[in-house]
Amino acid sequence: MSRLTLDTQVCDIVTELPQSADLFRSLRIDFCCGGKIALKDAAKERKLNPEEVLNSVKKIEEKREQQSGIDPTSFGSKTLVSYIQEKYHTGLREELPLLAPYITKVARVHGENHPHLLRVQEIFKELRSELLDHTADEDANVFPLILEFLENPTPELKEKVKPLVTELEQEHEHAGKLLFEIRDLTNNFTLPDEACGTYRLVYARLAQLEKDTFEHVHLENNNLFDRVRVAL
Repeated sequence: MSRLTLDTQVCDIVTELPQSADLFRSLRIDFCCGGKIALKDAAKERKLNPEEVLNSVKKIEEKREQQSGIDPTSFGSKTLVSYIQEKYHTGLREELPLLAPYITKVARVHGENHPHLLRVQEIFKELRSELLDHTADEDANVFPLILEFLENPTPELKEKVKPLVTELEQEHEHAGKLLFEIRDLTNNFTLPDEACGTYRLVYARLAQLEKDTFEHVHLENNNLFDRVRVAL
């Protein structure tokens, strides 16, 4: 049962459900400095139907809940690859471009007093580029080859797949180092007392990005690639 209602403050909705910030941003509802207002009142101020806005929020919440409680390790290889692509690769392609403007804004507004945010912005830019290139290559080239090899492990395919797995694991390790650097810079995503709503949003979504990426990498390194290693 959702705890989010028309009386829930907009800032609390974003704290509970960080991805809802994208919805509020598109509707031009202020969740940051003006976020301490009930959802119904914020919607009315923008001449929006409060029930429709709440329903949109609940759809985001339902999507999050549907993705929990699944055990992908029991999937067949084709289903596992599809799951990785749908949950993590599509998720990155959606989240990274949406998160970028918030990080840019926080670095611009607060970077002078909190210079570590400028470095966070640099690392995020590098991480974003690497992850999008990496997942695009997996989808277009690596995953089809892996599935072909698992179905028909010929010597020719073995020679193609083996170095690819090693290369991907090295790229995963580098992405992990970038995420750990962000965690160190932010002191484990510890917010300053004066942090505004956007500052809080950025830390929450960076923490979620870290969590999702490590789950993603674990599933590939220690499940999908293990299946390849068994067949090598």
